[in-house]
Parts: sequence; C-alpha cells; structure tokens
Amino acid sequence: MHDARFDTLGDLPEPGGEAYATVDQRGVLASWSAGAQRLLGYLADEIRGRHIRELLYERADGARLVARCRATETPFIGQAALRHRDGSRVDVGMWAHLLEPAGGEPCWLIRAEHAADVRRQSLGRALLRGLFTESPFHIDVFDTQLHFIAQNARRLKNFADHDFVGRTMRDVAPAGIMDMETFDARQRQVLDTGEALVATEVRTHPLGAPERYQAFSETIVPLRSGAGETIGLAHIVFEITDRVRARERLTLLNDASAKIGSTLDVLHTAQELTDTVVPPFADHAYVDLLEPVLGGEEPVSGPIPVELPLRRAATSRIPEDPVKTVGTGETDPFACGPASLFHQALAGGEPLLLTGEEVLAELSAVDPRRAAATREYGVHSWLLVPMFARGAALGAAVFMRSRGEHAFELDDVLLAEDLVARAAVCIDNARRYTRERTTALALQRSLLPQRMPLLGAVEAASRYLPASGSTVLGGAWFDVIPLSGARVALVVGDVPGHGLHSAVTMGRLRTAVRTLSDLDLSPEELLIHLDDQVNRFQAEHGEGRAGGAAGSTCLYAVFDPLTRRCAMARAGHPPPARAAADGSVRFLDLPGGPPLGRGGATFECGEATVTDGDLLILYADGLASPQDRSAEPAPAWLREALSDPRLTASPRLDGVCDAVIRHLPSPRPQDDVALLVARVRGLDPDRHITWELAAEPETVSAARRLTTQKLAEWGLGDLEFTTELMVSELVTNAIRYGAPPIRLRLIRDRSLICEVTDGSSTSPHIRRAQDTDEGGRGLFMVAQFAQLWGTRYHTRGKTIWAEQPLPEGDPVLHPR
Repeated sequence: MHDARFDTLGDLPEPGGEAYATVDQRGVLASWSAGAQRLLGYLADEIRGRHIRELLYERADGARLVARCRATETPFIGQAALRHRDGSRVDVGMWAHLLEPAGGEPCWLIRAEHAADVRRQSLGRALLRGLFTESPFHIDVFDTQLHFIAQNARRLKNFADHDFVGRTMRDVAPAGIMDMETFDARQRQVLDTGEALVATEVRTHPLGAPERYQAFSETIVPLRSGAGETIGLAHIVFEITDRVRARERLTLLNDASAKIGSTLDVLHTAQELTDTVVPPFADHAYVDLLEPVLGGEEPVSGPIPVELPLRRAATSRIPEDPVKTVGTGETDPFACGPASLFHQALAGGEPLLLTGEEVLAELSAVDPRRAAATREYGVHSWLLVPMFARGAALGAAVFMRSRGEHAFELDDVLLAEDLVARAAVCIDNARRYTRERTTALALQRSLLPQRMPLLGAVEAASRYLPASGSTVLGGAWFDVIPLSGARVALVVGDVPGHGLHSAVTMGRLRTAVRTLSDLDLSPEELLIHLDDQVNRFQAEHGEGRAGGAAGSTCLYAVFDPLTRRCAMARAGHPPPARAAADGSVRFLDLPGGPPLGRGGATFECGEATVTDGDLLILYADGLASPQDRSAEPAPAWLREALSDPRLTASPRLDGVCDAVIRHLPSPRPQDDVALLVARVRGLDPDRHITWELAAEPETVSAARRLTTQKLAEWGLGDLEFTTELMVSELVTNAIRYGAPPIRLRLIRDRSLICEVTDGSSTSPHIRRAQDTDEGGRGLFMVAQFAQLWGTRYHTRGKTIWAEQPLPEGDPVLHPR
C-alpha cells in the first residue's frame, strides 16, 4: 500500500553528486569541484583565492565556520546558508575533513550537499536502521544461491548464535524443527516469479518436544537492483504461536457450539463433548454424571450427598482406553466417597489439575487395576472440571494427556471450563427434555388403552408412536369397546396439532365415545353426538385455540359376531383396510363425512360382511390432509405392508403391527401414529339361540323352560337359577309394558348374555318397591344378579340385556 508520508523522500541521491572545495587555515578557497559549480553557479576560476565568507549568505558567519572546521572532532559541521551566484539562498549541510599534505600546511576538504538531500539521506538511513537493525522482527537476507548475506540482531529460538553468512538455512537450522523442502520451495518460488510471499504461516517444533509447535508468520520479499533484476531475498519472520493457539481454541469452541447438543439425549450429548475434545484438546476424555441427572431427574441443589454416585455417561472413542473398566451407566468407583477428587471439585466448584503421578497416587488407593492401565497409557497430565447448570451440580468431565510432555496450562483450564459449561447447558436441556418427555409419554399412555380386552369376537393389537418432532404429545388415539350382545366397537381418531391441548382433547373425545357407546347408538348417531360434543369444546375454549377439537377425525365401527356384519361411519377419517384370510387387501368403500366440529355435519353408515379370520386395520398417521382426509386415496405404504399373505395369516397380530410400522414412509411425518389391528370371528350357531315369544302371560313359563333346556345343553347348570329368574322378569315386563314382537335370545360368549326384545320404545326404570307393593321388583332383581345390564334402542323397539360371568373352568373362557 502506498504511503504519502514518504513521498518527500524521492530517490536517495546517488554518490558522486556532492560539491567539494578545499580551504586553507585562513579560510581561502584553493580548489572548486564541478559539483560545487552546479550547486552555487560559480566557475572554478572565479572562486579560487576568495575567502569562504564571500560564499556565505551572511558574511559574518565566515569566521565562525572556519573556527568550527578547526574545532570539530566529527566530519559534520552543521547546516549553513550559502549564496548562489544569482544572489539566491542555498541551504546546505557541510562536512569538513582535515588534509595534511606532506611538507605543506594543513587544509580542509569541505563537502556540501543540498539540505533537502541531506534530510532524505538521514531519513533513509534511519528507515533502514529501524526496519532492519532495530526491527522487532527477525530478518534474514539471502543471495540468489540462498546463502545468508546478512541478518539483524534478532535470533530465532533453537538457532545457535553464530555467524550465518555464506551458509544456507539447511546448514544452520537444527534437524527436525522445520520442513526444509517446503522452505526451499518457497524461496525458489519468489526467485522464479519475482512476487513476494506475504504472511505464510509456518510451524516448527522445539528441540526435544515434537508434540509441541511454534508458529511463525513468514514474508519473503525479492530484492532488486536498479535495473530491476532480482539479486537477493529478504525474509521477515515473527512468532505468532500465542495467536495461533488462541485461534485454535476459538475454533474448538465454535466446533463445540456446533456439535454439542445436536440431540436432546443426555448420553449422546455427553458423548459429543468427548468426541469434540479428542484429539484437538486431550488424548482421552470421559464424563461422569450424578445418578439423578442420568435418569432425567432434577439435579441436586446445595451440598452433594456423599452417598450419591456418579455414573459413566460417555467415554472418548479411542482404541487404547485407560478407563475401559467402567461401562456406560456404571458407577465410577474413583468418583465415589467423600474423599474423592470428584466430590472435592463439585463441593468447591473449581477444576483440579494434577500431574500423572498425583492422579496415579489417588487412583491406586481406589482401583489398582485401573491405575495400572492408566500408568501403561502414559497419562502425565489430568484435568477434572466440575459441571454445573443453573447453579446445580450435574457431574464432572475428565481430560487426559499422554502423548509427549506438554501438560495442561492455565489457558487450557479456562478453555476446558468453557467447553464443559457449554456442554452442561446442553446436558441440562436434554435432562429436562427427558423428564418432560417421560411425563408426557406417561400422560399419553394413560389416555390410551393400557391393554386390549379379551373378547370372543375380536382379537386386537395396537401400536402408538409419538411424533418425531419437537413434541411428543399428539392427538392420535384408538379404542376397543365391548358392547352388548357380544358386539365390539373399534374406534380410531386424530385431534389436529400437537402438545398438551391436543392430548387432553384426545382424552376427552375418547371418554365421550366410550360414554356414547354405552347408549348402544348406531355409528352415524354416535358421530352426530360426538360432533355436538366437539362444538361444545370449541365454545368453551374459543376458536383457533391451539390443540382445539375442531377438525378432529374419527372412525367408529361396530362388529356383530352373530351376523358377521360390520357397521361403520367416519368423520373425515381414512377408511380402514381389510386383509382377508385369502391374502387379498382392499380398503373399504365407506360414505365420507366431514371432520368433527365443522358445523351442521351429517354422517352416513356403511356396512361390510366379513369372514372369520379377516383383519381390519384402522390407523391415524397424519398422512392425509386434516381438512378432508376422507378424500385421500388409500396409502400405498399400508397396502404394501399387508401384501404378504403369510403375514395376515399369522396367529400373532403383533407381527402385523410391526410390519405396518416398518413400512411407514421415511422420513416419517411430524405427527403421531396410532394403529389398531383387529382379527374378527363370528359366533358359531351353537353358541346363540333366538326364540319368538307370544305376548301372553303363559309365555313366561315357556321362556323359563326353554332357557333351562339350553343351559343344560351348554353345561351351564350353575347359572340356571339366576338366568331363569332374569328371563322371567324381563319377559314379564315385555308382555306387560312392551309391545309385540317379543324375542328372547341367549348368547354364550365370554359371558352368558340374556336379551329380551320388544316393539316398544318405553324406557325401563329401576325403582325401589314398597313392602306392600305386588310388583316393581323385576329390574331391581335383574340388576342384583347381573354383572352388567342395559337397554339399547332400535328403529322400532328396544332390547333389554343382562350379562352373567361364566363359571370358572368353562371351555369358552379357557379353551384347550
């Protein structure tokens, strides 16, 4: 870069342009050079014999000038003002040299230069002295054969203090401290191209310490003659080791910021810390965490209990592991006990820096085997840094150095503290996430069925996968609900959004469906009531609230094992898949319906006849648009998952669920996945029977007789009394308060079910009869003897049903 401050220097004057004159002891000029003529304009003949004072601008200064020539001990006698032949003033610098010719009187040779040239020469010499002799940098000058020509007073470390002139760098540099091939190549490059190499970073190794390095900034500049020919090289070198190490520390911190905390997993985050520091900072590292932290619990505040163990969370991945005796999750014996270095560091909050012998002395008393391994590994410097976050102790990180002799220094301790502090924040975030995730999953699981009910008509298996995004709470759900008459309801639904509101809304919807299912409503009627319930939810919380119920989807299916028909209705939900026993797979063609909470929704019911062993696959996976999932085509991944006929024929439904999960699209959508797989089977004709009864009082005794006979045929004589009593009461009420037609049906499923149907929609009520009442005790006695009982309504009429548990040892409950 050009600096205008040096423009006044111009080109330094070449030798031979000075003005010379000789003066005798009286001050008379005896000779006059051509340079003097050019300076003042006088010819030699004009000036000889004249006194020097005639050349001075102030003649009175002549005597003083002669006196200075006689008295000065140095050639320079100072500044002077001379008069040009044309009368103008000429400022010069003057030098006087004493001449003593043999046999003659002494005289002085006076040399004068224009004052501006004198200033330029003085500044040039000062500049050369400042840039070379007095420079804070080490400067070498080489000729074109790469031999030393000159060197300033600075000496590089590890170089002997002797004369380098005439020798090459290869001759004088200690062996092994630098790469001479690349150094020679840089010199040759500047000689060949004539272009300087500026600020090249060069690393050397101190003698006897090959594991350490020194860094230098090297600049090589070509030196040119007046004709522009390169005649040598100048090397300017200064040490930048501290700067390079600071840059490396900053790079390590930046890497740590980018690499540590990439996941919200405590163990993985601890492993990222050890992987980041090895090998740039340490030869080996490991992290021990307090037991509560490792389990995702709150860290201990205040003093650390002595009995609280530290467990291994991560170890650097190196083949020669000196701490291989402690596995991940295991207690570190070296970190236990009130006198352990770990508890000391956690109590004081300060790092501990020990030599190899010091740590071996501590380790030998606790774990001799590990001490031997550590000694064999050659650990010579050991650094323990306690780990804190939000004022609470999390654990500690240990760093070791074994290669070479370079121990941890104060700057290394500060760097380690910074690294551990950054990792501590990430580990604490991962710990808090683990705790919150565990709590969230527990809440999610509690809102879903804990186990599938054991039913005669349906065998079910399920899977639930939390969302893979930032939250684990979602709105997908499923249910299997036993209904009256051995029927089973299969339900799957999905609430839009994520988080606590979606999960709670899902729980409320599942509860609402279970409550509505007790009314034995048809699928389309149940969805209408559920839609009303969603509208009430929205009225409570307001439109647009995150996790609101509006836009929720639901599929409600009822399987009747007596008729082997499945009635289904859906609200914005994709239809189920049916995998037949013969290996064919198709998605049921059902009437669509809008999502819940859209206002004024109507739903239609569809039916399908199934065969024993068929699989019904209901799912909620977020793949379809939440606005209208009913319009989405059947997902290809599900069809592919079910394409193997051996899978659908397998007796294990868990294998079917696993196969479906394995075929989920990758990457999986940011939504939770609910899967319900049900294998259906009808009831054999010999396990249920229906009788048409006349609406006459005499029919009651006939109904009791038919019931007794059937129970005897089924081997259920133990239930004869209670069943005969319930049949008598229910048929009596149907004749007395109901309307024809009247039917009696017995079903032997996993319980004994007794149903009486009549053509009246009058709702029966239990009342407590008075002692003097002749009736009113029928339903009360039914309720006392039945395990469950209830009423379901039809288009015309109703059915009152009652269930009794089968006796222990019944082959239906315990098939061989």
